[in-house]
Amino acid sequence: MTIAAESSAKFGAHRGRTQMGYLILLLPLLVYLGLFYAYPVAAMMFRSIHEPRWTADNFVQIFDTGVYLHVLWLTVRIGLIVTFASLLLGYPVAYVLARVDRAKSNLLIILVLVPFWTSILVRTYAWMVLLGRQGIINQLLLSFGIIDEPVRLLNTTFAVYVAMIHVLLPFMILPLYGVMRGIDENLLRAAQGLGAKPVNVFRQVVLPLSLPGVSAGCLLVFILALGFFITPALVGGPQDIMVAVLIQQQVDLFNWPLASALAVVLLAAALLIFAVFMRTLGVEQAFGRART
Repeated sequence: MTIAAESSAKFGAHRGRTQMGYLILLLPLLVYLGLFYAYPVAAMMFRSIHEPRWTADNFVQIFDTGVYLHVLWLTVRIGLIVTFASLLLGYPVAYVLARVDRAKSNLLIILVLVPFWTSILVRTYAWMVLLGRQGIINQLLLSFGIIDEPVRLLNTTFAVYVAMIHVLLPFMILPLYGVMRGIDENLLRAAQGLGAKPVNVFRQVVLPLSLPGVSAGCLLVFILALGFFITPALVGGPQDIMVAVLIQQQVDLFNWPLASALAVVLLAAALLIFAVFMRTLGVEQAFGRART
C-alpha cells in the first residue's frame, strides 16, 4: 500500500468516526423530534384518511363545501394583509436599527424583543381591554370629540388585524435587521461618493440587498399567521373564523377525521408557500447569511 493510499484510508476512518460522533450527539434531538413532532403529524395524516375506514371523503368535503373554502380563503387573506402591514411597519424600524450605532441598536432591539417575554394570551387580553367599548381607545376618541358614543372595535376584523400585527411584528423586524446589519457600509459611502442622492442610495443599494431579509420576514409572518388561533378567537367575530378556529370547533364536536383533514390542508399550504419562497425569493440566502 502506498503512502498516499494509507493516508487516504486513515483520513476516511477519522472522518467516519467524526460523523459517528456527530450522530451520537444529535441522537437525543432526533428521538425527541420523532416522538413529539414527526409521530403526531403522521398520526394526524393517517387519521384524516383512515377513520373509520380508508377514505378521502374528508378532503372531498372540505373542497366541496363553500363554508370551508371561504374559511380557507379568509385565512389566506388575513395572513397576506397582516404580512404586508408588518412589512410596512417593520422595514423602517429595521432600517433605523441597522443604521444607528451598536449601543443604541442593542437598546432598541431589547424593546423589540419585549413582546416575546409576554404570553400571546396576555397580549390578546390586553387588546381586548384597549379595544372594548369602555377601553382607552374609545375614551380617547370621545375626549377629543371624534366620536359621540363608543364604537365597536372589539370582535371585528380590524381588531384581528391590529392584534395579529402586534404579535407578529418582531418576526418581521428581526430578519430584516439581521440582513441590513450585514450590508457593507463601504457600498453606501461609494454610492454617495459617486453623487447618488440618499433616495437613490436606498433604492439602488439598500433595497436590493435587503430583499432576502424581506423574503425571510414575510415567510415567517405569513406562515405563523396561517395557524393563528388565540388572537382571532378572542378579538375577532363570527365573520373572522380562521382555519385553526375551525379545527378547534371540529375537535369540540369530536369530529377528529375532519379536524385532521383540515390540519393536513393547512400544513400542505404552509409547506407549499415555504417551497415557493425558497425557490424564488431568496429565503435560503437570508438564512445562509445569518449562519456566516
